[in-house]
Amino acid sequence: MTFSFPMARWLEQWQARLQNLPESKTEESIVFRILVQLMVIVGIVATDVAAQTTWSLWAIPLSVIGSWWSWRQRKKKNIALKFLLAIAMVAMLFVFLGNLVENLNASQVALAGLLVQLQVLHSFDLPQRKDLGYSMVIGLILLGVAGTLSQTLAFAPWLLLFLAVAIPTLVLDYRSRLGLEEIPFSLPFWKSAEKARRSERTEYSPLVPKKLFALLAVTLAFGLLLFALMPRFPGYRLQSFPVSSPGEMQQQTFEGQNQDINNPGYRRGNGTGTGGEGDGSEPGQVDDTFYYGFNSRMNQNLRGEMTKQLVLRVRSQAPGFWKALSFDRYTGQGWEISDNEKITTVERSPWSYRFVLDNIDSFLETENVVQTYTAVEDLPNVIPSLYHPRFLYFPTREVGIDSNGSLRSPVGLLKDITYTVISEVPVRDRTRLQEYRIPPEVKIDPQLLQVPPDIKSAVRVKAQELLAKSERPLETPYEISLYLTQALKQNYRIRTDLPFFEDDEDLVSAFLFEYEGGLPDHFATVLTIMLRSLDIPARLTVGFAPGQFNPFTGYYLVHNTDAYALTEVLFPRLGWFMFDPIPGHELYPPSIEDNETFSVLQQIWRWVAGWLPSPVSGFLANVWAAVTGFLVTVLRWFWNLISTSLGGALLGLILAIAAGFLGWLGWTQAKRWLQYRRLAQLHPMARLYQTLLYDLEQRGFRKSRAQTPGEFAQSLREHLTPEQVEIIVEISTAYVAWRYGEQQPHLDYLGQQFKLLEHSWRSKAKTKLP
Repeated sequence: MTFSFPMARWLEQWQARLQNLPESKTEESIVFRILVQLMVIVGIVATDVAAQTTWSLWAIPLSVIGSWWSWRQRKKKNIALKFLLAIAMVAMLFVFLGNLVENLNASQVALAGLLVQLQVLHSFDLPQRKDLGYSMVIGLILLGVAGTLSQTLAFAPWLLLFLAVAIPTLVLDYRSRLGLEEIPFSLPFWKSAEKARRSERTEYSPLVPKKLFALLAVTLAFGLLLFALMPRFPGYRLQSFPVSSPGEMQQQTFEGQNQDINNPGYRRGNGTGTGGEGDGSEPGQVDDTFYYGFNSRMNQNLRGEMTKQLVLRVRSQAPGFWKALSFDRYTGQGWEISDNEKITTVERSPWSYRFVLDNIDSFLETENVVQTYTAVEDLPNVIPSLYHPRFLYFPTREVGIDSNGSLRSPVGLLKDITYTVISEVPVRDRTRLQEYRIPPEVKIDPQLLQVPPDIKSAVRVKAQELLAKSERPLETPYEISLYLTQALKQNYRIRTDLPFFEDDEDLVSAFLFEYEGGLPDHFATVLTIMLRSLDIPARLTVGFAPGQFNPFTGYYLVHNTDAYALTEVLFPRLGWFMFDPIPGHELYPPSIEDNETFSVLQQIWRWVAGWLPSPVSGFLANVWAAVTGFLVTVLRWFWNLISTSLGGALLGLILAIAAGFLGWLGWTQAKRWLQYRRLAQLHPMARLYQTLLYDLEQRGFRKSRAQTPGEFAQSLREHLTPEQVEIIVEISTAYVAWRYGEQQPHLDYLGQQFKLLEHSWRSKAKTKLP
């Protein structure tokens, strides 16, 4: 009894204290509540669309039910319900942590799931405006998560819909903060315009559809302008990169499996393409989906074309050739990997998806470039990346590296798989490369100089004939490689009518001496063999061109028809550098020297330049390159300044505040100048009256369109001194007499009166005029 009595008394006091708590002020605007609920629904659906989840199937109905319940119970304390919601939220936290452990590199999806669950629980208790504010923030965060996950423009309609709902929601939120009464949107649409004009309260409501549409249009225009002008800096400042984790891939290893490449486009043993049987040179047709070069043996005696199909989406800090495989042995009508069975297996930690690969052996400056790849269709088990991959984030336990440094997966790249590569890309320093000579003490792998003996002499002579056409002697490997690349583009053509090669016919000889051209990939084969005949180490490499850059999503859209072959030349102690001899292509693929910092403006400029004469577009292109280069340099310098230290961040904040102040000051002056320019074109009496209205508006007294000049002047009597009101009435009366009665005003006198009024503005409030 001595223990239970104090406890019971304490419980009674606590209950009494709860009952005496003042009731919280509830949000009574049902329109506001509905709009907030719509914001949340749009955020959930947008996340579903981007992340390919199904949360909306259960979250939206439960959230709507919760909002209805909270509206019905908004006047009650709901202590028991709050207690249950708190327990459920703690449980959701543990679920979130479990999902985070299972999906180490998919934290956005786990966070979005937590927010959706919390919003469903939170919707059962939304009595106050601040609670609705929490829901608004959750909807905004969900939309942001959807934006980071989206890889297509399917996200854009939901963004526009969210903006259309958010604008009136923010208006009602602002009015609720000020304690203003609820206002209707407008009269019904079927009401006549004349009836709408009769209702001043409705006409001047900020929620009139006409005003909302105008505000939406201005917001979209301003947003698109910022989107076009905003520089695209390299992202991925955080070292946590996107990686999917499909269960069927996590346990795949090379143990007990064939380490060869599995390309469904090669049908084994039936003569249509070659992969595992014969000498790999049988005539046949290419597969219409899979690129024939993704195989351990590359048969270039195939004909036909692929049907264009999107296969990859790539987000990269710089464009480049997404390299898949390299071949070092020429077979006469194709290529093969000499030591295809020599696969180095690399394992990752069980706590991370990161594979640590080899460092690049280069004396040149390198830059880290992050690329994220998403397979849109099933692909062979080669892993495209920029040269030279340093770290790989991949969802299998093991990956393989062949003798040429190409990456392989134990299983084919399944549809929707996502992986990330960090590559150390050497800067293409053309000055240093042009001066570079292979040191005599460096031993070159003989396989990189392999040329069939029966064609070596003829190919060497042909290469020397092409080099002899140069205006100056070419002595270094880089100059020779560059010139031969250009020479093949100019002296040979693509042959779509090329017949099949005979069994004893050599591809390079037929290209140079019989057909004077060949298929696009044949150009890379010929360049590689030509360079080898001149004792320059080279190999054939296959992969994907950068693809079409989409500035709205930030992804490169890569199709199967973007796959092709080019030549890689080895510069010992500097690295491998690519050369592209295919007519219509650049001399070498884009790399870190090319950026998409102002990608949208670049797209707009390319469209405009297509309509301009060549001299004009060339001049403007040089100006554009100089301006954007300067801006990129300045912006990168500023970003590095503010992101490397606390002092830099503080300095950046100060500069941002100063820039904002100067921008506001400039905007104010520009508005004033435009106002004066507009007034200067009016009649002196109209100019005087409009100047009066402008000054009054600046002081918080805005004339309603429904008020006459006299009514507006009389409405100021409770705010201004009698002397000020009399001058305003006098000017207003003279304006009405001139405007509607065609009476000439006494401008000198009215001007003097206006100066007295302006003098009174500078005096203390309610001070009498002299």
